[in-house]
Amino acid sequence: GLGKTLQTISLLGYLHEQRGITGPHLVIVPKSTLHNWMNEFKRWCPIIRARKFHGNQEERNRQKEELISPGKFDVCVTSYEMVIKEKGHLKKFHWRYIIIDEAHRIKNENSLLSRVIRMFHSNYRLLITGTPLQNNLHELWALLNFLLPDVFSSAEKFDEWFQIDSESQKDEAVLQLHKLLRPFLLRRVKAEVEKGLPPKKETILKIGLSEMQLKWYKQLMQKDIDAINGAGERSRLLNIVMQLRKCCNHPYLFQGAEPGPPFTTDMHLIENAGKMMLLDKLLPRLKERGSRVLIFSQMTRLLDILEDYLLFRGHKYCRIDGNTSGEDREAGIDAFNEEGSEKFCFLLSTRAGGLGINLATADIVILYDSDWNPQVDLQAMDRAHRIGQKKEVHVYRFCSENSIEEKVIEKAYKKLKLDALVIQQGRLQDAGGQKSVKKEDLLEMVRNGADKIFSATGSTITDADIEAIISKGEEETEDLNNRLQKFSESAIKFTLDGNMSIYDYQDEKGEFSGVPSGVDMKAYVAANWIGPGTRERKKVKYNENEYYRDKMTVGRSAPKGPRLPKIPVMHDFQFFDVQRLTALFEQEANFEVMKHQQEQKRSLAISQGASEETIAKMEEEFKDPNLPQPLTEDEMLEKDRLLEAGFSNWNKREFNYFIRACEKHGRADISAIAADIEGKTFEEVKEYSQIFWERIGE
Repeated sequence: GLGKTLQTISLLGYLHEQRGITGPHLVIVPKSTLHNWMNEFKRWCPIIRARKFHGNQEERNRQKEELISPGKFDVCVTSYEMVIKEKGHLKKFHWRYIIIDEAHRIKNENSLLSRVIRMFHSNYRLLITGTPLQNNLHELWALLNFLLPDVFSSAEKFDEWFQIDSESQKDEAVLQLHKLLRPFLLRRVKAEVEKGLPPKKETILKIGLSEMQLKWYKQLMQKDIDAINGAGERSRLLNIVMQLRKCCNHPYLFQGAEPGPPFTTDMHLIENAGKMMLLDKLLPRLKERGSRVLIFSQMTRLLDILEDYLLFRGHKYCRIDGNTSGEDREAGIDAFNEEGSEKFCFLLSTRAGGLGINLATADIVILYDSDWNPQVDLQAMDRAHRIGQKKEVHVYRFCSENSIEEKVIEKAYKKLKLDALVIQQGRLQDAGGQKSVKKEDLLEMVRNGADKIFSATGSTITDADIEAIISKGEEETEDLNNRLQKFSESAIKFTLDGNMSIYDYQDEKGEFSGVPSGVDMKAYVAANWIGPGTRERKKVKYNENEYYRDKMTVGRSAPKGPRLPKIPVMHDFQFFDVQRLTALFEQEANFEVMKHQQEQKRSLAISQGASEETIAKMEEEFKDPNLPQPLTEDEMLEKDRLLEAGFSNWNKREFNYFIRACEKHGRADISAIAADIEGKTFEEVKEYSQIFWERIGE
């Protein structure tokens, strides 16, 4: 809805009118938008001879002779599938412009479409997409490689450029990526293009599972219990994930769940699925308000069930999925969009109906289930939330409570952060994202809410409940969006804690009044920087017996261990006396462990009714001088002195700058070296340099 189609047509119009370049141009678009592109060419630039190249074998042969032959057309508009089928004919032309709409279709450089379009000869190439970054940076490389195969020849090289191992590399990579994209990326957001576009409001509506769904959900979990306990392959888990998602949508997606024969469309179709009950309560309210609705689902068999439901309730509707022919798509879209149309609902499959088509006459979008890839859902919402929309668009995302779907939506929101940081904010946090979901993530998803599912009872909802569901959904969604917004803002401010920033921090007493005037900002930040602690991986128990033992022993907390002193992280370039400090910390830890064990022994003896003499004798034994001893006062002072003696305020980046500066200016030119290291004074660098050259041989 940003006017990408119009902008492209105006470019071809400019070439035709101003430069005398009439073509031939090739425009490759999704099947659903062929009709729209032809209409837009007619509407905005009738002088260009745009020809549609699409149809069965017979029609295409006729088109090749009469229309798509040299001199008879300026622009050939065709679909992705036709490009693959007719590559032999299209390869004969030398195209002026190859334009690909919804270009994320070629994000995988090894797909058939990607390989075919790389065979065509062209002077210029243009990619149109609302979502250039979906999963990871490698997909961005695939698009850039198509535009400039000479510059972006090696994927390995590209991945190497943006390999992030440290803070300094992250900043360098960001700058590189921005410099790199600037010449090739023209980016628009709706707020810049259309000031009068009404807002879009998304609400996640959580609904419990019905009795029948709970029964099937439990059976699916029990059937593959060993895989859920971590014994199975990743592929098996993926299958379980799919089955559970089907169960969340509607139990009739499973063979044998629907009562019959005879199979009748009746209230049981609604009552046996939580989401259907929610939909049944929601649609009449929306109809009363005069709204019109798009319902998206990924499963075409679910669209069949929804079709039965709409017929049962007497709502008029249209439908598009992957099997709908081009003519039917055009007829459906036109029937829905025409003035005074009686069609109330449009059923769409997320992948087939989510690209490029204009349904701005609807103002409600219902996502019956969510996609792993959030960009697909965003594309779906944008069928209604586009230029030309008069009303506020409401998006209702259905989610089954305490089920796997909560985790799918969480995963999708995490991917949205990636887009926010790389393309929108130009930061690379998270951008090396894994292409596929890891086994551990799948296990976590499948187990999500398992204990609640097994103790749940089926849900039914009344008209009063729906108000509560919507208001609760609005609150939760707002909370999620706020967290996401803070994440994106804090990413620009170099913090990742969501709400605190080094620029406007106030201490408890409110004494901190910002950075003192006349102080270099970078130096101030560097001096007050506190590094994050080390991250430890959470242990996941895959042993079946342990898993159940844990589940059954809820409420009993594990006995607490002794509080051991924590050894700080000591890098070699910080020149601590690691050997002596480790010895002191170990001595302190040994004493704490022994003290804890003695305390436990004493408590146990008292609880078992030991006499006072026994306890006194025990305490006498505890005073044995051969047992580990606490640090003496001198040793405590020594420990503090050694910790202060190290250069704890020097980080890896500054160390690297120091090394490079020494290579550049020579080790003796301290002032030149200090000038190259941000945030360090001449005295600090001089002191560091002296120790560095003394201890370099260690």
